[in-house]
Amino acid sequence: QVQLVESGGGLVQAGGSLRLSCEVSGRIFSTYVMGWFRQAPGKEREFVAAINWSGTYTSYVDSVKGRFTISRDYAKNTVYLQMNSLKPEDTAVYYCAGKVGSEYRYWGQGTQVTVSS
Repeated sequence: QVQLVESGGGLVQAGGSLRLSCEVSGRIFSTYVMGWFRQAPGKEREFVAAINWSGTYTSYVDSVKGRFTISRDYAKNTVYLQMNSLKPEDTAVYYCAGKVGSEYRYWGQGTQVTVSS
């Protein structure tokens, strides 16, 4: 059974920082791409960032490049999303996901991030 549990969301002022965590149980963590997605009210879910199994390759949506950093800790079976210089448009529910093959198959329950102006 694979489970992903996000934490670290909250309310922050514009320009502030938050670090999201996603603890993964099950065998997928060490071998698969892990990603972060977000969904704002009234909008479709969008890709934010991803990291490969070795941690040597990362990718980001253009709107967060230079502000967000994805990383993973194998000892803790956890993937992180460090978010700096937050903007009101970053407000969304953030989801952690695990990729199997070409599909993000495993999803967490989401954590709310609210950035006030």
